[in-house]
Amino acid sequence: MGRQSISFTEPNDEWLKDQVNSKEYASKSELVNDLIRQARKQQIQIDWINSKLKKAENSGFTNQSKEQILAELKALNNG
Repeated sequence: MGRQSISFTEPNDEWLKDQVNSKEYASKSELVNDLIRQARKQQIQIDWINSKLKKAENSGFTNQSKEQILAELKALNNG
């Protein structure tokens, strides 16, 4: 595992400390890693939505219903 040294603004550092003090996370490192995992998961969702939008723009319309698109997005979110 790579080791990094990073600096936080005072409000962000206080928020991180509060999360660790509340026993939500064992350390700032654990919390930062969790935040990065969440951001990566969100980026996957954003990329998926963008690809669907691009495909729809290029083809005119989609044959999927709103419910099908929503179900596909939820499946991606759970995967």
